Amino acid sequence: MALKIEMFPALQDNYGFLITDAASGRTAMIDAPEPAAMLRVLDGRRLDFILNTHWHPDHAGGNALIKARTGCAIYGPGEVRRIAPLDHELKPGDVFRLGEAELQVLDLGGHTLSHIGYYSASDTVAFVGDTLFPLGCGRLFEGTPEQMWASLRRIIALPGDTMLYSAHEYTLASLKFAESLEVNTALKARGERARHLRDETLPTVPATVAEELTTNPFLVWPLKEKDLAAQAAKFGELRAAKDRF
Repeated sequence: MALKIEMFPALQDNYGFLITDAASGRTAMIDAPEPAAMLRVLDGRRLDFILNTHWHPDHAGGNALIKARTGCAIYGPGEVRRIAPLDHELKPGDVFRLGEAELQVLDLGGHTLSHIGYYSASDTVAFVGDTLFPLGCGRLFEGTPEQMWASLRRIIALPGDTMLYSAHEYTLASLKFAESLEVNTALKARGERARHLRDETLPTVPATVAEELTTNPFLVWPLKEKDLAAQAAKFGELRAAKDRF
């Protein structure tokens, strides 16, 4: 594996990620949710980059302070400039090189219009921000159901063993909604594992694409529809139902 990944809690329910290229030692933080937590994890180590996924304050709010403390360069979608400094804009299809490691920039718009993710094919890991969570997905604050469904389809097109690093610990709340729709063998087993992990104050993140395809209602139910338009409509129906849940 080219990347070493360190996951840490931040704010109330965020996760931050420090990733290091094993060959070069170059380091990047995925998002900047809480400067104090980030600096504790760094513990005096060099930070070369922040890679933002979207503009929300719990993801880009720490940009300025961390840059001031570490001198790192900040990359991300242009929307980040709405609230925080950004040195270099990234767009879907770009490749960000962290030493010898390559991260493909994914179009994950929907939660915000220009939300992006980062995917390492060699390490089979993806950092998906607030687009997909274990058993759940992000709210549509700016995008449409059609845009978000297209983003979710990009994620599930990745290899089934891809580890998806989501930015929040929302699993138990998402599990309650999933169980209100249907409880099958796969969901029951996953729910038991999730509750056990949280009882031990352990994270439910990351999860694999394969796990999400079999248990996440925002994927399972839309994928039963025959065409993209019907899938997006079903997704929108489910997302609206979750917002009211």
